[in-house]
Amino acid sequence: MISIVLADDQTLMRDGLDTILSLQPDMQVVGMARDGEEALAMTLELKPDIVLMDIRMPGMDGIECTKQIKASQPGSVILILTTFADDGYIIDALAGGATGFLLKDIPGEKLAQAIRDAVKGDLLLPSSVASRLAARITSSDVSAQALVGASRLKAKGVKLSEKEKEIGRAMMEGKTNKEIASLLFMSEGTVKNYVSSVYAKLGTRDRTVAMMTLREMFEHP
Repeated sequence: MISIVLADDQTLMRDGLDTILSLQPDMQVVGMARDGEEALAMTLELKPDIVLMDIRMPGMDGIECTKQIKASQPGSVILILTTFADDGYIIDALAGGATGFLLKDIPGEKLAQAIRDAVKGDLLLPSSVASRLAARITSSDVSAQALVGASRLKAKGVKLSEKEKEIGRAMMEGKTNKEIASLLFMSEGTVKNYVSSVYAKLGTRDRTVAMMTLREMFEHP
């Protein structure tokens, strides 16, 4: 069972998500938080497989809560679920350690699958969000400065095979392993092996840092 903590300041949204996810045979909502403080406390106590995190909440918001959870429990999986598709929110959330960013108009079945993918380690971004994020990840983004600086250092001297480069470019577009497998006519397991190889060469297990590092490599060879 995938254990889930829901964090949203709207009671109707929490209850609705609880109802949708409780219908999934492999999921269980173990906690529901009204704000960032409650979400942080619940996550540290319950250690769920994933946290569905709203951004705008009273007191501690979702971005700050994500950062604090990742600082205390680096292995935590946090999926941002929000109404606000603002570029700044996206970058701050991913830089803070979120595994993905989804909009609240997502259908229930797709949300459930997104949770399964996130738990497996896939970075999740809607295609519209991914394209905007790719255009915004530059050295001028103040909130991404630290990650970009690290990416530049890691990009030096790294040699990728042609297949790793092909998969790396797909990763930069925000595609999941499953989408890459379909695009390149490969099995998902083979894609995961290549992605693991790319991670090893880049010296990271963070998909967001890997994306930034790959962008630096390809744009400044």
